Amino acid sequence: MTLLLNNADVARVLTPRMTREALRVAYRDLASGEAVCRPRTDIRIPGTTPGQNYQWGSMEGGSTAGYFAVRMKSDVIHFQEYQGVRTEEKFAGRPGLFCGLILLFEIETGVPVALINDGHLQHMRVAADAAIGADLMARSGPLTLGMLGSGGMARSHLQALLEVRDIRRVRVWSPTAENCRRYAAEMSSQHAIEVLAMAEPRDVYRGADILAACTDSALPVIRGEWLEPGMHVISVGGRPDAEAQRRFDRRLRLGTAPAPVGRPELATADEYLGYVARPQDPCWQGRRAGKRAPAVTSDSYDVMLADIDQGRARGRLHDHQISYAERGNAQGAQFYAVAAAAFEAARSQGLGHELPTEWFLQDIRD
Repeated sequence: MTLLLNNADVARVLTPRMTREALRVAYRDLASGEAVCRPRTDIRIPGTTPGQNYQWGSMEGGSTAGYFAVRMKSDVIHFQEYQGVRTEEKFAGRPGLFCGLILLFEIETGVPVALINDGHLQHMRVAADAAIGADLMARSGPLTLGMLGSGGMARSHLQALLEVRDIRRVRVWSPTAENCRRYAAEMSSQHAIEVLAMAEPRDVYRGADILAACTDSALPVIRGEWLEPGMHVISVGGRPDAEAQRRFDRRLRLGTAPAPVGRPELATADEYLGYVARPQDPCWQGRRAGKRAPAVTSDSYDVMLADIDQGRARGRLHDHQISYAERGNAQGAQFYAVAAAAFEAARSQGLGHELPTEWFLQDIRD
């Protein structure tokens, strides 16, 4: 049987520690050649509604450990301006609904073993990345976290970061004041720490040991001029501006997809590759689609996770460094690893809905 796992099923079994451990194994396997993945691919098509376009995103990866996964998402994309902040919005069907799926295969048989909603797993995966980076790069001791954003990613990141650092205080800002206050109240109650809603984004930076931008901003939100010595910086949407890039003293990259076999010239450190229909359409002006998608930091980086794991390098070198960590373009490896962990745990607990595997198979050669 093939298991259909919804977000509630995943939430019952997938913990921050389990997610972090699955990713660490996947990164080690990727570095040693036991795992493989490709960069994310986005395909965009202009829609008939002004200001909207269709976007398909996919990434895949697998390993000799036994699983292969395809993560795919289907969205209608549009942008909105709110209090001077430009955000990328998306939906499938209608606003408030989304279509993101993970199809998990067993490599020994080739059959699909699970079809998984990607929402909760996606939040856990990204937050675990941040925790891995913070564990290697952030200062130790009682810390203050500065949080830009108050949505689901901001919640999962706080939960994950609390497992690797002694965070005593959180300062949060988002452009929607009501959401910001709600986040502060809920997170303070849930984690028994001080969480304060700030009136201005500048206030989040002051005295922060870790700065996390968990936003859907279409524009850079990490302001280099406001960074303070010793900070560790996390970015999920709303990337660092040019000044921030210049001020990073130490950067960590978690993984890089390998080049295609026999075609080393096609290797890329870019986070994703974008393709568009009707490339001359004015709707693409000012969009990253159709242009070379940059790596999260740049083509040069200071240290790879594999070098730290193998004792060839260290993370943070001293307490005054401004550090930054990026995942690289290894999303495909992340999804097979975390999806496999969730599937095995759910199967052992009897969760999910069983679908006949023969529904996914055929007797005509593909």
